[in-house]
Amino acid sequence: MLDLNYIRKHPEEVKRAAEGKHDHADVDKLLELDGQRRGLIFESEQLRKTLNETSKEIGRLKKEGKDASAQMSEMKDVSKKIKDYEEKLRELDREMKEILIVIPNVAAADVPAGEDESANVVMRSWGKKRKFSVTPKPHWELGTALGILDLERGAKVSGTGFPLYKGIGARLERALFNFMLDLHTSRHGYKEIFPPFLANRASMTGTGQLPKLEGDMYRVAEDDLFLIPTAEVPVTNIHRDEILSHEDLPLCYAAYTACFRREAGAHGRDTRGIIRVHQFNKVELVKFVRPGSSSDELESLVKDAEEVLKLLELPYRVSKLCVGELSFASSKCYDMEAWAPGVERWLEVSSCSNFTDFQARRINIRFRDEQGKVQFVHTLNGSGVALPRTMIALLENYQQADGSVVIPKALLDYMGGVDTIRP
Repeated sequence: MLDLNYIRKHPEEVKRAAEGKHDHADVDKLLELDGQRRGLIFESEQLRKTLNETSKEIGRLKKEGKDASAQMSEMKDVSKKIKDYEEKLRELDREMKEILIVIPNVAAADVPAGEDESANVVMRSWGKKRKFSVTPKPHWELGTALGILDLERGAKVSGTGFPLYKGIGARLERALFNFMLDLHTSRHGYKEIFPPFLANRASMTGTGQLPKLEGDMYRVAEDDLFLIPTAEVPVTNIHRDEILSHEDLPLCYAAYTACFRREAGAHGRDTRGIIRVHQFNKVELVKFVRPGSSSDELESLVKDAEEVLKLLELPYRVSKLCVGELSFASSKCYDMEAWAPGVERWLEVSSCSNFTDFQARRINIRFRDEQGKVQFVHTLNGSGVALPRTMIALLENYQQADGSVVIPKALLDYMGGVDTIRP
């Protein structure tokens, strides 16, 4: 969440920032409650001062053998007022938190203005689109013909949007995330984490998925647990309510998980193939860093994700998202899109975000600097990278005229001697 002091000083900026993200921030109501709260705190402090001073006077009167009943009666009323104020303060705190928790993060100064993806700015691209001698097939035709993707049986088991990989297809899926984990842990310095796939409400709220996106989440009602939409949730919450040492930072974690999203607002979109699914695999990168280094750490995070696509030799581009495309918690974000010639589209395979101290304030992750001062960390995360769209790009870019698909060199050591998938 945002720092309340920041909101007090920049209320109009916070309102504009929320509007830019297509959200509403009830800043006026928040500041009204804040004024009431500060007034109650002042009055409570005055009453406590009176209580302390009168208590001393009562003690003195009793010591001198004098009657202190009037003062004692008065202090009973004062004590009751203090308790009443404490109850009102708790209620105000609750109301303020309800507002604060739904105010989005403010976009960084260099984020482009704009309402939708048309205002995103392509920063760079890598690789060349392959020229085919025949019209390239989409991944669902390739997967079916090769016997590696069975969407009909996946739907029979769970419903549409739950892909089923078979044989070499299952091995290729496993090869991809094992390759990514090995790359990020051995070359990029991330520590591997294998977290739970279910998260509690506090964890989901802490990273910003709740309350806004609850409709997109799969929930186990009996336990009030959620199937994670991304490893960002459990990994970021590892250090909830902790004070880290400056010597610990930066902390960099890489985690493979399955991810689950209802995609409640996307009915009717990308219904063919596996472009938009409810369950998918992903390797997530999460960083906890000093406030002054988070901008540089974001650029480094993007490069780590880019290397996955470079080693797989998949054409891609990196875009800086405009304000209207930023997530609720993000201050700045880059999207990475791989080219998929069968569907003739750029497909998002990674989003890399700097959340500044927004998540850290929600889940209370701090660090103690060299001078002993306690500050909130900055958190970042990015896909390094996500499937199945990377799988789509791989199948469609590496298809051959005879219907086979060549395995990228970077994955050969993970494929048990298989270098080509043949019909």
